[in-house]
Amino acid sequence: MPPALPLPALLLIDLQAAIDHPVWRKYGERNNPPAEHNVTDLLAVWRQRGWPIYHIRHDSLEPASPYQPHQPGNEFKPFAAPHAGETVIAKQTNSAFIGTTLESTLRAAGHDTLVVCGVITNNSVEATVRMAGNLGFKTYLAADACYTFPRLDWSGRLWTADEVHSLSLANLHGEYCRVLDTCEILQVFGTGYDN
Repeated sequence: MPPALPLPALLLIDLQAAIDHPVWRKYGERNNPPAEHNVTDLLAVWRQRGWPIYHIRHDSLEPASPYQPHQPGNEFKPFAAPHAGETVIAKQTNSAFIGTTLESTLRAAGHDTLVVCGVITNNSVEATVRMAGNLGFKTYLAADACYTFPRLDWSGRLWTADEVHSLSLANLHGEYCRVLDTCEILQVFGTGYDN
């Protein structure tokens, strides 16, 4: 019989009302419309199994940021709101590991395997996944449970949200994490999930 996989901890990154602010759509609409559905599926399985869930909340220090504490944008989106007993970690930088208790909390609980989803793919998600990999966590990134927005590069070329998302995933896969879709992640952990 193969050895059991370590209990995976689910990290939900910055799923707050501020992500709907018009500032993010300066160059166009986001990609991956089913992302919320896939996050909901991950949450449902984790809650059903009693697996650990960590909600990462961005508390911006920037005066004009919609993520500022005590502003409506700082609130978790209803579909991803924490339930009683689920851990909330507040951060002030793009990485959920910088200036927070996330690493020590995960290690104290014995969690060495992470599943990550949330926003924005090429910002807080990428920064957190890079650091998770560098810290030695076995990390899975749910590609279809993240999204981003179009961006201009230094030459002024506009890249679509799908292109930005894909390049970010390519930066991460292999070296820092294993990039899979939600259904593949749930199959890895033997949930019997079939979307």
